[in-house]
Amino acid sequence: MTDLLIERARRGEPDAFVALIEERQVAMTRVATAILGDEADVADALQETLVSLWRELPRLRSVDKFPAWADTVLINACRLVLRRRGRVRVRQVALPDADSTAGFRLPSHESPETEIVDRDAFRRAFETLTADARAVLVLHHLEGQSVARIAAVLEVPVGTVKSRLYTARRDLERALAEER
Repeated sequence: MTDLLIERARRGEPDAFVALIEERQVAMTRVATAILGDEADVADALQETLVSLWRELPRLRSVDKFPAWADTVLINACRLVLRRRGRVRVRQVALPDADSTAGFRLPSHESPETEIVDRDAFRRAFETLTADARAVLVLHHLEGQSVARIAAVLEVPVGTVKSRLYTARRDLERALAEER
């Protein structure tokens, strides 16, 4: 993503905005899917995100902040969708591919073969986590973002992200233990 492309999009050029979004589309969809699970909810969150990005982009002060800012808008849209649905419905998480769960392997003293968690058990355990817990796990393990970048995205201190990661991992481990 080039600074020039962001500048053009900030000036209201639709083609530049589309190019920016196309670069981030797969990652944005993956994050929203991991947090929300439901295809219709993902579509709602992505639409809400795109509208907000287009509307607020001229106010973005620094072009180098665009990726973190776009992720913040997406996470907030996912939270909004979760609030709207009241977290009453049961989620079905569809991770993009078999390799995507590799980042979610938990520490174990067992052999590598037994360390890989059954996909269905993982999905059920992941569903029990809060939106914030899912967000930090997805951003850190699936998207490979640093703790500092996640802190910027979620607009919280680095220590809070570390704490949320620890708690989310612990909660996921406990939920997986219950699934076994």
